[in-house]
Amino acid sequence: MLDNAPRAEAAVPDTPTPDIPTPDTPSPDAPSAHIPSPDAPSADFPASDAPAPDFPAPGAPARPVAVPLALELLVHGVAGAAPDELLGDPRTVRVTGDSTAAVFRRTEDADAEDHPERYAGRPVPEAYCWSRLTSGNGTRALWLLLLPFMVANLAHWARPAAPAGAGSPRAVRTYGLLVRILALSLTVLLIAAACEVALDLLAWQCAGVASCTGSRSWLAFLSADGGWWGQPGRRLALGALVPAALTGLLWYLSNRTWSAYESQPPPAGTGDPDALDDAAPALGRPGFWYGRRLVARLRAAHTAAGLLTVAAAVAAPVARHDRRAGAPGPAAFGWAVEALLVAGAVTVAWVVCRRGRTEARPDHRLDRAAITLLPGGALALLVAVLGYACWSRPGWHSTGRLPGDFAFGVLMLAQGCGVLALAVVARRLHRRAPDPAAALRGLGGPAVAMLGCALGGVMSGGVARSVADWLDGGATPGMADAPLPGPPVLLSWQAAVLPPLLLVLALLAAWFGVRGARERRRLAATVAAEYPGELPDTARSRQIAGARAAAALTDSAPWFVGAVSGVTLLLGAGALAGAWFSGQVPGEAARGAHPLLETAARAAQDAGSWLIGFGFLLFVAWGRRAYRDPAARRTIGILWDVGTFWPRAAHPFAPPCYAERAVPDLTWRMTGWTGRTGGRLVISGHSQGSVLAAAAVWQLPPRARRRVGLLTYGSPLGRLYGRWFPAYFGPGPLTALHGEVDCWRNLWRATDPIGGPVRVAAAPGTAFGGAGEVDRGPLADPVAYGRSARHPLPAPILGHSAYQADPAFAAERDRLLVRLAAAARADVPHQREGSPGAAGHAAGHAAGHAAGHAAGHAAGHPRPGVSGPPPPVPEGPPGTAG
Repeated sequence: MLDNAPRAEAAVPDTPTPDIPTPDTPSPDAPSAHIPSPDAPSADFPASDAPAPDFPAPGAPARPVAVPLALELLVHGVAGAAPDELLGDPRTVRVTGDSTAAVFRRTEDADAEDHPERYAGRPVPEAYCWSRLTSGNGTRALWLLLLPFMVANLAHWARPAAPAGAGSPRAVRTYGLLVRILALSLTVLLIAAACEVALDLLAWQCAGVASCTGSRSWLAFLSADGGWWGQPGRRLALGALVPAALTGLLWYLSNRTWSAYESQPPPAGTGDPDALDDAAPALGRPGFWYGRRLVARLRAAHTAAGLLTVAAAVAAPVARHDRRAGAPGPAAFGWAVEALLVAGAVTVAWVVCRRGRTEARPDHRLDRAAITLLPGGALALLVAVLGYACWSRPGWHSTGRLPGDFAFGVLMLAQGCGVLALAVVARRLHRRAPDPAAALRGLGGPAVAMLGCALGGVMSGGVARSVADWLDGGATPGMADAPLPGPPVLLSWQAAVLPPLLLVLALLAAWFGVRGARERRRLAATVAAEYPGELPDTARSRQIAGARAAAALTDSAPWFVGAVSGVTLLLGAGALAGAWFSGQVPGEAARGAHPLLETAARAAQDAGSWLIGFGFLLFVAWGRRAYRDPAARRTIGILWDVGTFWPRAAHPFAPPCYAERAVPDLTWRMTGWTGRTGGRLVISGHSQGSVLAAAAVWQLPPRARRRVGLLTYGSPLGRLYGRWFPAYFGPGPLTALHGEVDCWRNLWRATDPIGGPVRVAAAPGTAFGGAGEVDRGPLADPVAYGRSARHPLPAPILGHSAYQADPAFAAERDRLLVRLAAAARADVPHQREGSPGAAGHAAGHAAGHAAGHAAGHAAGHPRPGVSGPPPPVPEGPPGTAG
């Protein structure tokens, strides 16, 4: 969350020197600097009917230089913030936008463009609030169902960077293809789990046993003597409505969010024309944030896959019965249905594999045939299968369980092989373009994909196991004394490996905890020395060192995720082998073995079943609370803020990408405002807002980008995004961004667990002689070690918050505005073409007036909560100042 502390207003001297000296106060009768009106054409955005520049006559005194209006655009981070908190004023007004995402200003600044003389030497603050993109109404609670899909979509973007050499495009396409196939398998897995519950456990097993329907009156009409619905085929047709409705719900959610997010076109002319080259940063390509065509095509394919899964679950037992019964007509129809199902599956796979993302330019086309005929044909086939299942078959009784073991086993095996193939491709890409900072040496994407598959397995198995436990009463599903056969044995084996997995997680957490404690002791010995003149305080040193050590644990997260993914893969392989070779649940398979082994197997099975049941109830309770409680939705929204930044390139049912709305919003705002006013703009982003800010700057046209400075603080650009998504935020893309932006500064603290340095070196080729180093930090945190006359109360450890309260924030923002002001003077026609002496006189006159006005304004009108002008930037202790 963007820190809400009010910001001190500092004078902005109109001089391009790197330091900010205190300017001399101008005389009272000095003329004010002229700032063009909002409708006036600018140098970079000329109007066709604009009058010619009014050059001064030879020998005439120089006139003041036109100093453009300056704007500070604040972008908050995760969890959001209200406009009044961001702007430090309870009186705010929406400048542009809607109830979902909008730009706000203080009421007194609403007409700043009409009165630029009020803002000489200081920027106009405004805030872009986007939190409702991820935490809107109660339907956001349904997004919890989409968690495995979101993780699988992240795996697409976590691929290693690829060199621009021969063979790399093929490896990149193969990587994307494998992730899309894994994402498709997750859709099939979720719908198959719904079929397991509705068709196998309820319509087939429970409805076929008198004791089960007798204790549940609402299922009595499905019993063997319940009338027309008593035949197994008709029960299956009725139960198929549940997974079919789930598929329809997923389609509805995806289509609704597609209209609101992916269909937001970027401004005309955004993106650098040079970005069409494959070597250019991908986030600068015009079509990167416009995935309308791809999501529509994938949505049609996944919807068809879900409907075909339901049709196959109904058709398989019905066709098998007809072939055994020897009925030629129904048997032939069954063969035809199965052939059509295979053809539909091949078509779905072809649509998914045929085409990936188009980023070089916005693709406004839609594959009408695919998005209409594919789900429509699958729905028609499902209706035909349901009619086929409802055909009268006297004497047919349901026994045992439906053939789900083979289907779930094939899905699990395919996912494991897909993850291994993905790891091979990722390692190949990483070897061609090594990046020491990349997570798991290039294997971050496969590790994330493995976690997505594991989440899908746990959620699907958890639902089936929970329903089976409820139907069996006090018995254990799958055991000899259970009244029902229960779910496929593979799901029981998956539940049995949960206790060992949790034990591994506990051991890893303990190991990282020990490492953190050792690091804390090491840092505590040197903390007091970083604050000269302070008396050592053991408790205070431990507190500061503990905050730094805890923040440093973020850097170990990739290895934690890698260890969990590797153990999950091994345990999953063991569960699959145990289920296929034994054909029984773990407790039955170990019966008669060594007592210790038998006890351990039964304990793992029971504990896993209990854990899955508890997790399922917790999941439902959390979703119910999120539906009713906006605060709980905001908590879930924090998870989506991090996980749904990326477009839906692999899974169309993942939660929508809010950046496909936020990035065009910011790009439109910056492009339109700089073009309309000719002013200079600093976009200031905290936490996740810094990622949005950088992505928006990448999308700016070159002429607008020259007017924009970037200030990031508490930013995960290098620490998280650069490691996990090296192809898009690695050293190469961030260095390119530094070369394309006139000014960029990044503030960070050693106590911040999220933000960190971007580690981009000085770019000598940037505008105006090079912007220098990007990073400033680590900032001193806390600002004071103990009590003093200046800090009579203990200074808090701020960590990830309150960056704007640090004097370094105002200082760096002002330096950015100084550099942009220098660029503004360079764009004034009569300054560029006039005599050097006149230009220098005018520049100095305007600079002195603007700086003096800003100093007076800062001293006389401080922001709320700030007394007087901001204090000078302190010289932090050694190793704490940038």
